Amino acid sequence: MKQTIIPGLVWAFRIDPDGRPRPLPIDAPIDLVHGGLLWLHFNLTDSRALRWLAQAELHAPEQARGLLLSKDTYQQLHTAEDSVYGVISDLLRDIDEVTEETGYLRFLMTERVLISGRHHALCAVDATRRSLEGGRRIDSVAALLETIVENVADSMDNVADRLAMALDEVEEHVLSDDTKDMLQRLGRLRRTCVRLHRQLSGLRLVFLRLEQKGAEDVKPALKLRAGRLAQRLDGLDHQVVEMRERSRLLQEELQLQIEQRGNESLRVLSVLTALLLPPTLVTGLFGMNVKGLPLTTDDTGFLWAALMIVSSSVTAYLVMKRLGLIR
Repeated sequence: MKQTIIPGLVWAFRIDPDGRPRPLPIDAPIDLVHGGLLWLHFNLTDSRALRWLAQAELHAPEQARGLLLSKDTYQQLHTAEDSVYGVISDLLRDIDEVTEETGYLRFLMTERVLISGRHHALCAVDATRRSLEGGRRIDSVAALLETIVENVADSMDNVADRLAMALDEVEEHVLSDDTKDMLQRLGRLRRTCVRLHRQLSGLRLVFLRLEQKGAEDVKPALKLRAGRLAQRLDGLDHQVVEMRERSRLLQEELQLQIEQRGNESLRVLSVLTALLLPPTLVTGLFGMNVKGLPLTTDDTGFLWAALMIVSSSVTAYLVMKRLGLIR
C-alpha cells in the first residue's frame, strides 16, 4: 500500500521539506511512504473511502480509526505518543458562501500525515486548501491543523460580523418604532448566536483541556499551540455572547413595545365601548315595542331622541375625562 489510488479523496497535498505545498491528482497513485508531509481530505459519505480507511495502516490507535468512521458530533481531541485525533466543528459551505449551519471535521494526525474527513462541505478546510494553493508554507502537520482551526475561527468571526451589522439594523428599526417583522428576525439572529456560542465554547474547551493536560508524551511535530488557539476562540466567544445578550435585550424591548401597543389598542377599544353604551341604552329603550313610550306622538320626537343619544355620549365622555380614563 505504499503507492495506490485512494478512493473518496476530495483533495490531497504533499508538503515538501521546505514547507512548499503541492496539490496531488486524486485520480493517480499517491506514495504514502516517501516524500514530505501529506494531507488527505476525504468525503466520508463515499463508502469506498470508508472501506479504505477501515483497512489502511494508519499507525494510530484503533480509537482514532473508529472516530474517523463514526458520526459522532461531540467535539473532542485525543493525544497519543504517535498521533493526535479528534472531532471539531465548522460551518457548512454552500458553493462559495459561508452558512450558519454546523458541520464536523474528523481528523487523524501523525508525524507525516494529516487525514481529515467530512460529510458535508466545510468552510475552514476549504479556506485552508485555497491558502495552500496560494503558496502558504507549512512546516509541520501540527501547523496545518492549527491553520484549519484558525480558519474555523475566521469563518465564525465573519458570521459574527454579519450578525453585529444585522443587530445594528434591527436596533435602528426598534428605536424608530418600525418593528414590522423584527421579532421574527431577532429570533433568527439570537438562534444563530446560540449556535455559534455552543460551537466556540466546545472548541475552546477542547484546546483548554489539551493545554492543561500538557501532552508531554506527544512528539514535537504533533504539538499544538493549544493555549494560543484557546485564547483566540475565547475572545471570539466573548464577542458572540455579548451579541447574544444584546439580541435578548432587543427582543425584550420589542416585546415591551408590542405589549404597550396592544394595551393602547385595548384602552381605545374600551373607551369607544364606554362611549357607545349610553346611546345603545337610549336606542334600546326607544326601540321597545310597548305602549306608553314617550315622544311617540310628538312630531319632534326623533330630534329629541337624537339629542338624548348625543347627550348621553357627551356625558359619558365628560365623566371618563374627569376620572382620568381619557387623556
